[in-house]
Amino acid sequence: MRIWAKLIKDNRILRDMVVEDNEDDTRTHKVFNAIDRISHDFDLSRPIWLDATVNEFRRHDKCRFYQDNFIDSIEFDYLEIQVLEED
Repeated sequence: MRIWAKLIKDNRILRDMVVEDNEDDTRTHKVFNAIDRISHDFDLSRPIWLDATVNEFRRHDKCRFYQDNFIDSIEFDYLEIQVLEED
């Protein structure tokens, strides 16, 4: 599985990265592991999965984490993750 993460502010990509996970694990665990890596590499608190976020991810394999998803204040508009490739 490959997941693309982007920090967006004013419709511009501030930072991005691709997380690849080829482990023999469930899809959910791969997504959560990717979020952990993204949070660590971007020096962010781990975002909270709200119901709307979960539904968006289930429908489109893509979602955005806004200020409401973070406990700490963020200096960007949103964090977007998107599944690029499934195993």
